Amino acid sequence: MGRRIIGILFTMIGLLHFIREPNFRKIIPMYLPFKKSLVYISGVIEILIGVMLIIKKPSQWTKRLINLFLLAVFPANIYMARKKLPLGDKTLPSWALYARLPLQFVLMWVIKRL
Repeated sequence: MGRRIIGILFTMIGLLHFIREPNFRKIIPMYLPFKKSLVYISGVIEILIGVMLIIKKPSQWTKRLINLFLLAVFPANIYMARKKLPLGDKTLPSWALYARLPLQFVLMWVIKRL
């Protein structure tokens, strides 16, 4: 998958953090405060990552930062699977929510090789 395609996906998902903020707020683990702010901050970071990937090839340092960000948001994916929360407006079977978890690491692997 090309960096520009990944950049477009990051940008689109980042924009969704603002358009559908309540959906993203629901998947933030209960132990974290300031959920709305976290949704907006992570949305801005995803948009910045996306635009940067569209514009130029990332340095090794930037790739590491992107992967650290992906690790930082991983608990939301785990929380979503454990609580069987919908993906936006779509209710997925439990197995599908758990099957999404390894995809985060596949994305990290792809980012590392951009």
